[in-house]
Parts: sequence; structure tokens; C-alpha cells
Amino acid sequence: MTQPFETVNVLGFDFINTTQTNFIEQLKQDCLNHQNRFIVTANPEIVLAAKNDAHYAQIIQTADYLTADGIGIVKGAKILGTPLPERVTGYDTMMALLAWCHEQHKKVFFVGAKPQVIQAVKAKIKTEYPGIAIAGAFDGYFKDDQPIVQAIAQSQPDFVFCALGFPKQEYFINKNRTVASAIWMGVGGAFDVLAGTAKRAPKWWIDHHVEWLYRLLKEPSRFGRMLALPKYLLLVYQSKFNH
Repeated sequence: MTQPFETVNVLGFDFINTTQTNFIEQLKQDCLNHQNRFIVTANPEIVLAAKNDAHYAQIIQTADYLTADGIGIVKGAKILGTPLPERVTGYDTMMALLAWCHEQHKKVFFVGAKPQVIQAVKAKIKTEYPGIAIAGAFDGYFKDDQPIVQAIAQSQPDFVFCALGFPKQEYFINKNRTVASAIWMGVGGAFDVLAGTAKRAPKWWIDHHVEWLYRLLKEPSRFGRMLALPKYLLLVYQSKFNH
């Protein structure tokens, strides 16, 4: 595809240089034009994982749009002297697209999360976004992805939201995206927030770029994962001084 956005390179990965609003408008156009698109919403953890896994890195580099989901990516770009305007998060993108899909009567397919979470997602869509046709909804606890892929191929949805966590969601999309001309997007833990089983940080924490700290306070078990941020920033500074 011809990339409609300029990009900013952070540690070998080309992030789209745009705002949340402009990105959502582009996706609406892509959908109306029946384009097949693969979106990766990346934070420092995903970048580090890709730096340590050549195959995963290759998959991320095949994405049509790579967005700066984590504030660490925005900070990294600024340190490197190529600033990005803001975070473009998977959750906010998904919620804006669901509202649009409701208005436009689009078909949406959901894959991922726990069985009770996906049931709650279906219930929420039916009550709050009745204009959406649920093309399919499968939890993330599958051994064989073929029944899911066949269901996507048969239903031909406009959007496939995949909440399998990284790197599983990116592997799934990369492997199967050819079966439907849809917008395919990895959304991590977004179904839990949509279902109400997990809370997103309050607005103040998000606005002050400390959503990560809120999540750590709520889930101390995330501490090991949070160590990705200092490791990532060290790589950013090394990259800056090597250039």
C-alpha cells in the first residue's frame, strides 16, 4: 500500500506520524474502500520483544500502520529528535471505530480474551451498539485457529479486533489476514476494559502520561513487565548517541 502518513523511525520501526483523530478518519476511508489493513499498536514492551525476535520484528514491519500506543514510544521519538504528536492507542481507536460501525451498520468480528469476557463484550455491543452486526465472537483459549479463520472467511467482516495479547495477536493476523478484506487490529487487553472486567486509568492519569503507573499500582504483578521501559529508553539513548 502507499503509506498515507509520514513515519518516524524508533529503534528500527516506522511509526505513523499522525494524530488519533486523523488515523481514525483514515481507517474509515480504508473500510469504505474495502481495503485489507493490518494495524499494530505498539508500546516499548512490543518493540523490545521484536528486537529480540527477528520473526516477530518482520511481522511488525509488514503491518500497514504501526502506531505509538505507549507514551514510551512518544518519548523515544522526542529523544531521537523526531517527535510524534501524541499517542495513538488501540483502545481509543477501537472505541471510536465501534461507534462508527454502529452508525454505518458494519460487521465486526471479535477474537480473544477469556470466555466470560467475550460473552460480556457481545452483550455490551448488542445493548450499546445495536447497529453493529456481530460477525463472530471467539474467546482466546483455542488450540486450533481454523474454525475461527473459517468463520471470518465466511462472514467477511469489515473489522477484525484481535485481543490475544502480543505476540500471539500479530502472528494470528499476519497468518490469516488474506481471508477477508477487513481492517485487522491487535487490541491487547481492550476487551477486558470494554466488558467492564478491567478499569482503564482515570483521565487525569492518562493526561499526565502515567497510565502505566496506575496499572502497576492496580496490578503489582506487572512489575516485571514494567522493566521493559528503562531497557527500552537505554536503547533509545544508545541509538541517539551512536548517530
